[in-house]
Amino acid sequence: MADPKTPELPGAFPFTRGIHASMYTKKLWTMRQYAGFGDAKASNERYRYLLSQGITGLSIAFDLPTQMGYDSDHAMARGEVGRVGVAISSLDDMGIVLDGIDLATVSTSMTINSTASILLAFYLAVAEKQGVAPNRLRGTIQNDVLKEYIARGTYVFPPGPSLKITADIIEFCKNEVPEWNTISISGYHIREAGSTAVQEVAFTLANGLAYVQTALDRGLKIDEFAPRLSFFFNVHNDFCEEIAKFRAARRLWAKLIEERFSPKDQKSLMLRFHAQTAGSTLIAQDVDSNVCRVTLQCMAAVLGGAQSIHTNSRDEALGLPTVESATLALRTQQVIAYESGVANNVDPFGGADLIEKTTDMIEREARQLIEVIESKGGVVACLQAGYQQDCIQSAAYQYQQEIENKTRIIVGQNRFNEGAQSSAPVLKIEPRVEIDQVARLMAFKKKRKADAASKALIELDRTARENRNLMPPILAAVKAHVTLGEITETLVKIYGRHS
Repeated sequence: MADPKTPELPGAFPFTRGIHASMYTKKLWTMRQYAGFGDAKASNERYRYLLSQGITGLSIAFDLPTQMGYDSDHAMARGEVGRVGVAISSLDDMGIVLDGIDLATVSTSMTINSTASILLAFYLAVAEKQGVAPNRLRGTIQNDVLKEYIARGTYVFPPGPSLKITADIIEFCKNEVPEWNTISISGYHIREAGSTAVQEVAFTLANGLAYVQTALDRGLKIDEFAPRLSFFFNVHNDFCEEIAKFRAARRLWAKLIEERFSPKDQKSLMLRFHAQTAGSTLIAQDVDSNVCRVTLQCMAAVLGGAQSIHTNSRDEALGLPTVESATLALRTQQVIAYESGVANNVDPFGGADLIEKTTDMIEREARQLIEVIESKGGVVACLQAGYQQDCIQSAAYQYQQEIENKTRIIVGQNRFNEGAQSSAPVLKIEPRVEIDQVARLMAFKKKRKADAASKALIELDRTARENRNLMPPILAAVKAHVTLGEITETLVKIYGRHS
């Protein structure tokens, strides 16, 4: 631990000024563009296009049925297939999504939670077909189920079994996929639901501590898994507050892990994070003004020391991004990286009075809020009682009241909106996408070896009932061409479906 009298340095505990001494002066952040829509073929074309335009990491968005554990042909999936992300029901779907993409060289982020174990298994199986060993794969699965109960709602199982599966993934990847980030503890959706910056930090880090304790209870040692934990934060509109928020989160996490678990590996103390600009701040009334918001938000993420960044597209208040708006969003990152000069300096705003005071304030208030959660029985007890949800709802209500009362100005929405332009091309998902996807899934099921699929599900059921690690039988099941929905329903029969 650093001497408190010694000025903080980049790359040194408690990492307020960044987790690396050189930060972007030697290596830029990973530029990701969150994308996925329609079927696997259309999404693959978008990924390959973005790679050709300079993104340095994939970021896959999945449709709601995939996130909720339903195959595309399930009754609950009707009307939602491919709407807010790509539809993935089978190993064939994942193979098409990743066709022509070298998984040995590309880092892939998958925003998936309740069904993260299944999507990771699909990814591993495709990599095996490419001849890429698991220990060469780099990427992240979100795998953060706690925030689903707090803010987002795409859960499948109750909290207990969900945490068990999370720990299964962490344990499995420690041995089999060592370079993979096994969880991306997300404050993004907490902020999108309406939280304050302090609440975003506090609730996210509290969830992180719960995952750490779950892994420790499994018998893992802190240094065996903590270096592969990652975080995912929102970048909202208050430029200086957002810069300070990232610095405070990094410092508070390092202190909490040091105080409670005393790791020997310094990497166990590092809060590595992906940042995404705030979708909830984008407006439909004047889409061009969204470019200004995203630029400022991206710059705040850079000045706050993000390891990877996604910039939202200007048209996302209207629909999924068109290829033109997605390209513009990527260009925003590239201009900041190569033309603004901010990447040539480490922690450029460090030492500024406002930044330092705000960093201290957010750290102090977030720690206090974490202590409140712990005094009430911990994260799970609080979310079951609705504590975090109530805090977020109150903050969201106050924010909306400020907009409606015009004490908070949103340019182009509640002021300066004369002649505002909302017209922009909108990406539309045609009904044919769902019809073709269902037909392809039916053909996939018809051509597989039914006995092998059945045996794989029996083994999965047995493993779950014996409370063993689920990742090996899930991986065996996807290789036997069992679908996402079939795996989920097998587990639902044992764990139940949370409502």
